[in-house]
Amino acid sequence: MAEYRYIRWFKDTGLEHIADVGGKSASLGEMYRTLSPRGILVPNGFTITAAAYRAVLDSANAWKPLRELLDGLQNADNDRQDVIAEHAREIVYGAGLPKVVAQEITGAYESLCAEYGDTLRVAVRSSATAEDLPDASFAGQHDSFLNIGDIDGLLEACRRCFASLFTARAISYRERNGYDHFKVSLAIAVMKMARTDQASSGVMFSLDTDSGFRDVVFITSVYGLGENIVQGTVDPDEFYVHKPTYEQGYRCVLRRQIGAKQQTMVCDEDLNSQDVHNIDTPEALRDQFSLSDDEVLTLAHYAITAEKHYSALRGSPCPMDLEWGKDADDGRLYLLQARPETVASQKSRNQLKHYRFPHKPDKHTQLASGRAIGTGIGTGKVRRVTDASQLSAFKDGEILLARSTSPDWGPAMRRAAGLVTERGGRTCHAAIVAREFGIPAVVGIGSEHQLQDGETVTLSCAEGDVGQVYRGEIPFEVNTVALDQLPATKTKMMINLASPEQAFRLSALPCDGVGLARMEFIVNEHIKAHPMALACPEKIGDENDRAAIQALTAHYDSGSDYFIQKLSEGIGTIAAAFYPRPVIVRTSDFKTNEYARLIGGSTFEPHEENPMLGFRGAARYAHEAYAQGFALECAALKRARDVMGLTNIKVMIPFCRRIPEGEQVLRAMADHGLTHGNQQLQVYVMCEIPNNVVQIDAFSQLFDGISIGSNDLTQLVLGVDRDSDIVAFDFDERDPGVLEMIRLAIEGAQRNGIPAGICGEAPSNYPEVAEYLVKLGIDSISLSPDALLRTIQRVAAIEQQADS
Repeated sequence: MAEYRYIRWFKDTGLEHIADVGGKSASLGEMYRTLSPRGILVPNGFTITAAAYRAVLDSANAWKPLRELLDGLQNADNDRQDVIAEHAREIVYGAGLPKVVAQEITGAYESLCAEYGDTLRVAVRSSATAEDLPDASFAGQHDSFLNIGDIDGLLEACRRCFASLFTARAISYRERNGYDHFKVSLAIAVMKMARTDQASSGVMFSLDTDSGFRDVVFITSVYGLGENIVQGTVDPDEFYVHKPTYEQGYRCVLRRQIGAKQQTMVCDEDLNSQDVHNIDTPEALRDQFSLSDDEVLTLAHYAITAEKHYSALRGSPCPMDLEWGKDADDGRLYLLQARPETVASQKSRNQLKHYRFPHKPDKHTQLASGRAIGTGIGTGKVRRVTDASQLSAFKDGEILLARSTSPDWGPAMRRAAGLVTERGGRTCHAAIVAREFGIPAVVGIGSEHQLQDGETVTLSCAEGDVGQVYRGEIPFEVNTVALDQLPATKTKMMINLASPEQAFRLSALPCDGVGLARMEFIVNEHIKAHPMALACPEKIGDENDRAAIQALTAHYDSGSDYFIQKLSEGIGTIAAAFYPRPVIVRTSDFKTNEYARLIGGSTFEPHEENPMLGFRGAARYAHEAYAQGFALECAALKRARDVMGLTNIKVMIPFCRRIPEGEQVLRAMADHGLTHGNQQLQVYVMCEIPNNVVQIDAFSQLFDGISIGSNDLTQLVLGVDRDSDIVAFDFDERDPGVLEMIRLAIEGAQRNGIPAGICGEAPSNYPEVAEYLVKLGIDSISLSPDALLRTIQRVAAIEQQADS
């Protein structure tokens, strides 16, 4: 191979060459040189070094006019800054390419064509010498070009790349981050272009980008070029893979969500054209995932391997931000870029900033909903922006509303109180900027919303994965707690959790696991249909319900498959977030009136005058009216434990009235593959019926632990319907009779050597109840996340007082 002065091939490039080739090219070379031998596909290519950029300016004597031009930035307004940036680009572009630089680019391109074929198309990607460092990201600041099919197009693209060092957004970024404009140079990566425009591509991270949770790989995918993800033009498919269990040999997608994928970015087939444009994605493809499970797992392997390699180089954990693409020519997946993730990984996991509404907003004030970015809340006036020319009117503290955003909008976006976009997923440009600037964003709200320009709204990302936009200014609170300063307790402190969307964020809490994961919430929010309606759709009596079930399950082999996958992914997400800490999953505890409200539920549910004491809990599971529904619940639990590898899941049976009923449920579970004790499976029972206490010795022989449900236990001990407003004043967990039943339950569990916990709110609501439980030696207290921190402090003080 010829000797080059201004060219460095990927095989000869590593991170140690960042000063010569820039961060992007250094990373490409590092990947090609070190990861390719491990089976990770990386396209070959070369870098036109930063020395070539300097040679361009030297040959044209362009340094002086550039300096004089940029000296005028200090006191320039936005319009003047744009003019300065445009003139700077004209100077660099007008400098052309020195003959030796053009000759070397030509020679290297011809060598690459010889490797891949004469019809090779290349990607030309800017790589600043200060780019992609751990403490800053220049992603999107400089121009790159795709689908270059001949040497003339390549030379033109190189000139435009060099000039893009002085885009207005790049200048603004350097000013904001304190980079000297003349100590940053531009190199250019030229690499074989994977034909992703005819297949799929995307972005992935080796952590969750919203919470900073590091035990997952988060993958986004669209059809065509991945630029649509960055620009937020489309809503991508999303996938999660749990790293710890993946590395133990469990090959399973943890969670997935299909995106609308409204458009597909493609290249012009003409080799002499650099045109890249969007076409509407066919409806049939929009309704399918753009990656198979095997492909998701291959990408997870790429991400995990890259993270390990870069972490070893740095000598510390290094979560990664990666680009990938599927080449339509060979059908294989390629890693196209890898750089350290610079936002979520920098968040302190020892400090929790908690946003909350003192009073839940009225649903009637909800104007829009979409993907929540971050966990904050913001209030301001809506400013609708349709193009960059309107940004000069944008005021500090406004809520920016747009179809999607672009890197040019950065200066205005950082002054916003919040961002709202009609399109885009959690790795679109708006989401990336929102995380970097620490402002809440709701993306992908769709075009059918009620937001009006100029009206005051409150944007909330503090209510889970779904972000909300409410009308008006709604008061909210912000509390910051240093988690590493909380005292340790002997009593295990756990949380009650129903929402998979909040699991990654809440996993940072200093708890010992999840004491109560409510299955029925996942069924209600994510599955939406009655289990029996999915198991036996032919029995559904209502025509509208039949149509709704068909729509829900259209992309699954059956309604049963739909239920099992959705429920196992919801349970699995919670279990993965807290892995290897225990997660106690309670089987469904809907009452008949609640089951009846699910799609198809009216066909399968009887009318009961008092559902609270009716056909609920353990009574349902072996009954012919629900046996097939319980089989689906067991299948989902089995999939989460056996296929996903989440053996930290324990199962809890609610409202088990009698010993024969408990024995019948355990036999049914075993028939469905959940054998008590197999693979360390433990089965707990809710202790919430007086008979559970009276026969605690017998129940302790049947189950591995008890969890006191103080709500139901209180109502049954006192004979008070807890849903009745009329007698609500008689519902009191502190009643001596209730406390005595709790004492008998705890002492009975201790006598039989099984753990006893409580999953009601009494310990957080009443300090005297917490003190009572701790003094009795209860093993664990499980409560809502917002009550955990104060209860930890209270329990620690009680324990310390008891010890003294």
